[in-house]
Amino acid sequence: MYTLYGSAISGNCWKPAFLLRQRGLPFRWAEIDILQGGSRTPAFLAMNPNGRVPLLQLPDGRQLAESNAMLLHLGEGTRWLPQDAYARAKVYEWLFFEQYSHEPAIATVRFWVAYLHKGEEWRDRIAATMIKGYAALGVMEQQLAQAAFLVGETPTLADVALYAYTHVAHEGGYSLDDYPAVRSWLGRFAALPGFVAMPCTAPAASN
Repeated sequence: MYTLYGSAISGNCWKPAFLLRQRGLPFRWAEIDILQGGSRTPAFLAMNPNGRVPLLQLPDGRQLAESNAMLLHLGEGTRWLPQDAYARAKVYEWLFFEQYSHEPAIATVRFWVAYLHKGEEWRDRIAATMIKGYAALGVMEQQLAQAAFLVGETPTLADVALYAYTHVAHEGGYSLDDYPAVRSWLGRFAALPGFVAMPCTAPAASN
């Protein structure tokens, strides 16, 4: 059985949990309280020296960090990762975009506002970061105005990665009013069979 060490509030942790469920792979959810330093304890750092969740322990005991690496591992040989080399590369392109352009702005602001409660104290910092977040949403809007999903007409790992924090962007103060294609995509993704939304609570994450 897989073990997924994660935080229920984390979109990055939701990603592998979603794909494990989609594949019908049994797993145990191990909640790590990141707000209380749970990912910085000696025991956790011994497993992941980077001190971050999620961390996936494979059935054979090997461990894998980084949410998008987990998606690629779990997506091998499935419909979530295209066989065509160019289409696969486009999935990789969106995965890199998510971690470099999207997550640092949208997920970070959400964490500052909803969990650190720094909305007023850090308002200038937040406003500057949200410019980057809206730019990322604009890139997505342009693509999703042309296709049902980020890499064509069927969902891929790219959609899993970018759904995670886009659908909770409002918790950081983002508005999607000017992004109708993004809003429609969120609805299509949430309508997929077997969809389970955040948060990743222990009972919901168990198979």
